[in-house]
Amino acid sequence: MIRGNRSLWIGAMLAGVFVLAALISLVWTPFPVDGVDIPNRLRTPDLTHWLGTDHLGRDILSMIMMGARTSIAVAIVAVGIGMVLGIPLGLWAAARQGGWLDEVIMRANDLIFAFPSLVIAILITAVFGPGAVNAIIAIGIFNIPVFARLTRGAALSLWSRDFILAARVAGKSSLRISAEHILPNLASLMIVQGTIQFSLGILAEAGLSYVGLGAQPPVPSWGRMLSDAQTMVALAPHLALIPGLAIILTVLGLNLMGDGLRDLLDPRIRRLRA
Repeated sequence: MIRGNRSLWIGAMLAGVFVLAALISLVWTPFPVDGVDIPNRLRTPDLTHWLGTDHLGRDILSMIMMGARTSIAVAIVAVGIGMVLGIPLGLWAAARQGGWLDEVIMRANDLIFAFPSLVIAILITAVFGPGAVNAIIAIGIFNIPVFARLTRGAALSLWSRDFILAARVAGKSSLRISAEHILPNLASLMIVQGTIQFSLGILAEAGLSYVGLGAQPPVPSWGRMLSDAQTMVALAPHLALIPGLAIILTVLGLNLMGDGLRDLLDPRIRRLRA
């Protein structure tokens, strides 16, 4: 099944290229990312600078590698926040279905959904200032209701199943049933959704950096590279094309991985394709 899952393989290869670039950047980049070289500014790709240089003479390949590290780190932590807080809230709400606690959790989720991550980031930035940490907080807060609502909806469909009724008859508490029976049955769904939210987290980080609310100089960011390039598109189109392609390919790879994982982990789809 894994060998025939082309979406999973293609997605893994696309995303893996940028994950590998991010890991390599921890120990090596072709040039220092803060190395300003005005005489070599706006160079097109050549044998020395494989992806060219920007308006300050900085090597674009080095910045893409460091930008991958920034985007991936922000997305991983933000999605982690959403999963760690959202999944328990969803399980808790499902276990208390129809009660006041369920209602409070869902209405709080609706309130957060009313404010996109960009608006949340603006509010946080107004208090604490711009930066990667605040971008993580903003994206993470927006991910909490995503996982909470998904977990609650999926868990509610399980609470009426026979094996859950048997666990209740055996005297198990709602907390124990949620941990031992509900959560394991939701693991595949959460993995797929986590992959999708990871790609959306990279897009959100790029968007926040584009408007100046994400990672701040001298930390490279794909979104800020696009922002810096917008006034020089006619003069040096590669400045916008390269980080734009990096964002597109990474998000495409993660979405293909999500589709592939869904096909691999969903037993109903496996039966249809068998």
